[in-house]
Amino acid sequence: MKNLAGGIQWAVFLLASSIAAPIAIASVFGMDAGDTTLFVQRTIFVLGVACLIQAFIGHKMPINEGPAGLWWGIFIVYAGLIGMMYPTMAASLQALQSGLIYSGVLFMVFAYTGLVEKMKSLFTPTITFIYLLLLVLQLSESILKGLLGIVAEGDPIDGIIVFGAVLVIVITFYLMGHKTAWVNRYSVLLAISAGWLIFLLLNKTPNIAFGESSTFSLPKMFVFGPVIWDSGMFVTALFLTILLIANMMASVRVMETLLKNEFAIVKKDRVKQASVASGLNQILAGAFSSIGPVPISGAAGFVSATRTPSLKPFVIGGILVVLVSLFPDIMALLAALPAPVAYAVIFAIFTKMVEMAFSELTEAEDRQRAYKVSAFGLMIGVGLMFVPSESMVNLPSVLAATLSNGLIVGTMTAIAVEQALKWSSARK
Repeated sequence: MKNLAGGIQWAVFLLASSIAAPIAIASVFGMDAGDTTLFVQRTIFVLGVACLIQAFIGHKMPINEGPAGLWWGIFIVYAGLIGMMYPTMAASLQALQSGLIYSGVLFMVFAYTGLVEKMKSLFTPTITFIYLLLLVLQLSESILKGLLGIVAEGDPIDGIIVFGAVLVIVITFYLMGHKTAWVNRYSVLLAISAGWLIFLLLNKTPNIAFGESSTFSLPKMFVFGPVIWDSGMFVTALFLTILLIANMMASVRVMETLLKNEFAIVKKDRVKQASVASGLNQILAGAFSSIGPVPISGAAGFVSATRTPSLKPFVIGGILVVLVSLFPDIMALLAALPAPVAYAVIFAIFTKMVEMAFSELTEAEDRQRAYKVSAFGLMIGVGLMFVPSESMVNLPSVLAATLSNGLIVGTMTAIAVEQALKWSSARK
């Protein structure tokens, strides 16, 4: 029963933190309501299966899979190429679907050639600190807008929504710090339930859009057509895979550190297996015409807040997500979760991420070098977050998608600076 309750909590957390991405991408491509529902279904199905693949043959840690921000950016960029590089929306989506397959194969190539193991040594405590802090800073805008009830540019702040969101934040922190073990363990599930009830009483819950189709529906494969060869997409997928590997390793490193420091659990190095599993997950995403997944660093904040490092509830959560994706009416019900409730709970979880970031910095061998590397990584990463995406329209697609992601550029810059400083010190 304890594992089932924990599994439900994992499933709710995964769904609440992942459902926005497919909806946003469907909107950019101008999909109608029916196609949007199916795209969301396929994405959620893939995320659930991806969690199980990592749990059984990958890193074997409770790290949920979410839509990769890098793939999200590439989807948006390719939507802008319709009418220029691609004649129709279908052609653009077919190229993206093929790119996911390319990326999956490249993941495995990197794993079996030993390049992934060599890359792991680059993720020092300093780099992990920068990655975590940039992650929180990058998401803080979306979280705050969600808490204020701002959906689109120019929307006024809704005082009732702000009141409800603040109340949910207070409840979440109270539950996370509760002395009763079971309350602490299921704090996220309890907070989301309480938040949903609060917004129901405030009359701020969205309508539930139940479909008219069958109650059970299997996701379809290769919806956008067969796999094709696209040299431009292959180059994009190659560069993107390297960045996704960096993202994956950062998430694995954060969870390993958390399990060791807070729960005295030491995990074996399974970065090669995690990379192979990520490759399978990219191929799965391509086959089911969805968004490419990636291990989410926010899982460490979730585990720290709920004190649930066990893999069993995580596996049950993954199974529940897969099952839920097969029932459109249940998906519609979960999609009606008020966004401010999800953002309020995520806000509380991400405060744990900030704590972890600064704890990582204290582990740096050379503190002065760590400060210097942090200055470069944070200034460049945060600075790029303020550059309008419209300013990058004339750049090559892969470069535009990369530069619009301050998290990745800042982290890669920090890695380059740290390695350069180490090399310089070794020569003296």
